[in-house]
Amino acid sequence: MATALKDALQTIQTHRDLSPHYAELLDILEEILILREEYRRRMQREIFPVNEKMIAAKMVGGFPLVDFSSVIGDLAEPQAYFLALLEIAEKRAPGETGEMARKILEGEIRFNDLIYESFNPLPLEEEETADDEEEASFDLVELFIEESLRPALEKVAARYGDAVRKADWAEGYCPVCGREPKIGEIRNEEGSRYLFCNQCGFEWNYLRIKCPFCGNEEQQSLAYFTIEGDERYRVDVCNECKRYIKIVDFREVKQKADLDVEDIATLHLDMLANDEGYD
Repeated sequence: MATALKDALQTIQTHRDLSPHYAELLDILEEILILREEYRRRMQREIFPVNEKMIAAKMVGGFPLVDFSSVIGDLAEPQAYFLALLEIAEKRAPGETGEMARKILEGEIRFNDLIYESFNPLPLEEEETADDEEEASFDLVELFIEESLRPALEKVAARYGDAVRKADWAEGYCPVCGREPKIGEIRNEEGSRYLFCNQCGFEWNYLRIKCPFCGNEEQQSLAYFTIEGDERYRVDVCNECKRYIKIVDFREVKQKADLDVEDIATLHLDMLANDEGYD
């Protein structure tokens, strides 16, 4: 078992002990991480080829290495991973995810369409309103859709990460896959802010006094809040676009942050941000 996976599982156990109300979600994450490692090792081919001659130009132009705004290629391996992920949910609540798996296997639902729609969502006014139960189930499927590409995109991030870091990427979305971040981390003595992409696992340096979603740099309209008694975690908010991002700062405790795990373990911060009117 890879050292990184062992560390992540230990972090999950720590959070499980401290926050038993997150136990079920952390159990799901544990299964995902073990399955991710299996599929990462199994993956043989390059699913998202990158034109190395275009990397510098893409970085300057603000274009991620992998473009999901157009036609997507052969996703047979990510689809197999997605179907395996659905089994995690099916064990806990038989029915809906099993039906989705059947429709994908029988061609009623195209997996490529799910991926395309994930990166190119409909405008809010075109989305159907779902009740709470449907929304919870949908969110889990959305998590699995995102996760299904992770092993393949991690290979892109590992291979071209150094080239991307040298290019001084200045955008708030991921330079590898274009996904917006949900969480980030404060590092080093200078207090640099790094954003984390849950889609591909890449991290990049981004200005602290700047909104990653709208580019706002007006200090008076940028703020943050913390939870009293635990200032290792905070939420950076923008009062221009009303968006937020969670941030961890483990410098004082000299602890390495696993941002996959911390994103799940800080769902209370998402709820607080939503309650305050941030999306």
